[in-house]
Amino acid sequence: MELANLTWPEAKEAISRARVALLPIGSTEQHGPHLPLGTDYLTAAWIAREAARQGGFLLLPTVPVGVSVHHRQFWGTLWVEPEVLRAYVEGIARALAYHGLKKFVLVNGHGGNTPALMDAARRLRDEGIFAFVYVWWRAVEEEIRKVLEDSGGHAGELETSVVWHIAPELVHPDKFPEAAAQAAPAWGRKIHGVEVGYDTVDFAAAGCIGAPTKASPEKGRTILEAAVNKLLQFGKWLAEAPLEELASKPHKP
Repeated sequence: MELANLTWPEAKEAISRARVALLPIGSTEQHGPHLPLGTDYLTAAWIAREAARQGGFLLLPTVPVGVSVHHRQFWGTLWVEPEVLRAYVEGIARALAYHGLKKFVLVNGHGGNTPALMDAARRLRDEGIFAFVYVWWRAVEEEIRKVLEDSGGHAGELETSVVWHIAPELVHPDKFPEAAAQAAPAWGRKIHGVEVGYDTVDFAAAGCIGAPTKASPEKGRTILEAAVNKLLQFGKWLAEAPLEELASKPHKP
């Protein structure tokens, strides 16, 4: 059930029946010369949509901009400050809680969002609203290690594979050699053990960490299926979990 496609009387019925809502959250930021700016939100939305379809969860509209200031030197990148994202997500959760639904999964597609989302979830719990952050690639780390040759990075084998599966028309294989030639081997840049790479451009000229040349849509399908399955399992657990078990624990005597 996609909330945005419903009329308000239909929404009344859907929210009354739903036990868990999924909120996809991503970013609009550079992903090298070969992937779309919307890579993160497209992936989060796809995973959430499939899980909602299979599990009967309520699917909320995707949040398409996140904490991406570290990519700002690349054209088209958009960003908000962490406290803005946190407040926005809290506001969405409070609005739906006002209608009676108080269990959420924040389906996160961008690593830079994670601290703000975890903070939002903690603050919401103190209000009796229960949100949990599902970082899809962390949930399927074992599957990623089995399928991919290079499991880390940004716009590398992992992200290229998943976007190639869900939106092949947005992937530019002819740009893979350019991306690979300028790719950094790992995140960051250190001197004498101290991190000096604040922005992606400090260590990755084309915006890539890891090479996309090993990617394939088949690898993407396998990983995405695992991510949807893990989200389904968690959503079903959350639907059954009593609110009192999810609540903040009292102060120690």
